[in-house]
Amino acid sequence: MIPPDPNLPEDAKKVFAEQKLLPWDEHNRRLHAHVHPADWRNPSPASRYNLVVIGGGTAGLVTAAGAAGLGAKVALIERHLLGGDCLNVGCVPSKALIRAARAAAEARDGGRFGVKIAGAVSVDFPAVMERMRRLRADLSPHDSAARFRGIGVDVFIGEARFTGRDTVEVRGQTLRFAKAAIATGARAAAPPVPGLDDVPYLTNESIFSLTELPRRLTIVGAGPIGCEMAQSFARFGSEVTLIESAAGILPREDREAAAILRAALLRDGVKILHDGKALKVMRDLKTIRWNLSADGRERTGLADQLLVAVGRAPNIEGLGLAAAGVAFDRKGVAVNDFLQSTNPHIYACGDVCSRFQFTHAADFMARIVIQNALFKGRRRVSALTIPWATYTSPEVAHVGLTAGDARTQGVEIDTYTQPLAKVDRAILDGEDEGFVRIHVRRGTDRIVGATIVAAHAGDLIGEISLAMTNRIGLGGIGAAIHPYPTQAEAIRKIGDLHSRTRLTPLVKRLFARWLAWQRG
Repeated sequence: MIPPDPNLPEDAKKVFAEQKLLPWDEHNRRLHAHVHPADWRNPSPASRYNLVVIGGGTAGLVTAAGAAGLGAKVALIERHLLGGDCLNVGCVPSKALIRAARAAAEARDGGRFGVKIAGAVSVDFPAVMERMRRLRADLSPHDSAARFRGIGVDVFIGEARFTGRDTVEVRGQTLRFAKAAIATGARAAAPPVPGLDDVPYLTNESIFSLTELPRRLTIVGAGPIGCEMAQSFARFGSEVTLIESAAGILPREDREAAAILRAALLRDGVKILHDGKALKVMRDLKTIRWNLSADGRERTGLADQLLVAVGRAPNIEGLGLAAAGVAFDRKGVAVNDFLQSTNPHIYACGDVCSRFQFTHAADFMARIVIQNALFKGRRRVSALTIPWATYTSPEVAHVGLTAGDARTQGVEIDTYTQPLAKVDRAILDGEDEGFVRIHVRRGTDRIVGATIVAAHAGDLIGEISLAMTNRIGLGGIGAAIHPYPTQAEAIRKIGDLHSRTRLTPLVKRLFARWLAWQRG
C-alpha cells in the first residue's frame, strides 16, 4: 500500500484511508465530490421500500436506476465511492493507462510505417496519470449521488447492516424493504506469500495512485490485470518482471491465444518467469527483494514497486447476513439460478456472487434482479452469454466454450480458424498477428464458443455474442455483408469456411452434372 503523504490536510488523509484517492488534486477532489460528497445528508427513510440496494458499483447502480425508472421506491446504500471498482479502480483508469501506453508503442514503432521520429520517444508518466484522473472525474457525474437522487433514488452513504429478514440499518436509520439486492462487489485479495504483510505492495485499488514511474516493477499474477499492467508499464519504460503460475498467462484462455500474447509481452520488454513457486518477499532498504523457483531454477530480484494481481474476495464482512437469513461462504453470497439468496426476499448480483467478475456481467445480472425481484420473473443467470476481453496488444477476447471446455463437458465440436495474416485490413494495419476461432456443435453451424486475438478483439467479439444470443449460426454470419476492408471480415470468412464444408463430394458431383447438362 502507498503510504499517505504526511503533509496532506486531515480531510485528504481521511479520504486516503477510506477510499485511497491520491494525489489529492483537483481531479480527485472533483471525483470525490460526485461519488462521495462530503456534505451529503442521508434522506429520511420511506416507510417501506420496494427495493433496497446495498452497493453502488455497476450492479447496484443499474439495479437502482432500472427499478426507479419503472416506478419502484428504491434506496441505494454505498459506504465508499459510488461507481465501484469500474469507475474508480478498474475499467476506467486502466483503459486510460492502456491507451497512453499504446500511444507510446505506436510512436516507438512508427518506423514500420515509414514514420520517422527524431530522437527517442519519452513518456511523461505524471502527465499520463493526470490525464487518467481527469478523464475519470469527467465520467463520474454519471455515477454521482446527485444524479441518482435526481432520478428518484434515496441515496444513503454509510455502512449497511441487515438487522432482520426485511430490515437494514445505515448510520442509525432503519430501512424496511419488500425486496433487497446485495451488490457489494469484491476486492483484491492477497495470496499467502511469506513476507507480503511486511512490505508495501500495490493492488488494482492503489496502483492508480502512482505519480512516479517505478524503475523496476514486479507483478505477481498473469491474469488480465497482470498482463495489461505489465505491458503498459513496460511501454512506459519500467523494467517489468511478470511472475506467472504453472498454468501460464491468461490460464482461462485458448492456449494458442495466450502464446501469441506472451510473445507480444516479451517483445515489449516484459521479463516473464514461468511456473513461479515458493515466492518470498522482504524489505531491502528502500526496495523489495523477492526470490522464487521458476523454470527449475532459483531466481531473485529487486523491485521498487510490487503489484499483486492474484485473487479476489467478496465484500460480505459486516453486512449482518446471518441476521437476514442469507447463506454465504468464502466465494460470496449463495444464490440460485434466479439470483435469489436463501432469504427469498433478498437477491444478489455482480462480483459478490458471480464467477464472472466483469462490469458487463454485473450490468446484465442487475437486469435479471429487477425482473425477478419486482415482477416475479423467472430469468436465469445461466442463460446469459457473457463475453470478456483482455485489453493488451493484441487484445484477447472470448465467449462461450473453449476447445478444452468442450472436451471436459463432452460436447462434440467442429472448429474453424481464420488467421488475421489472411485478412487484408489486418495486413494493411500491420496488425496481422492473431486469429478468429469459432467452435460449433459437430455437424451443425450452431456456435458454442469463440476466441479472437486481434488489435480490437474486444469490439469484434460482440458480433459472435450477438449471434450466440440470437441463435444465428455460421451460415447467417456468412450471409451478412461486411464492409471491405475491415478486420471484422475475418468473422465473415469463417462463415465462408463453414459453407465450403457443405460442398460434399456427392453435392459437387451433382452440381457438375447439372452444369454439364446446361452446356448441352
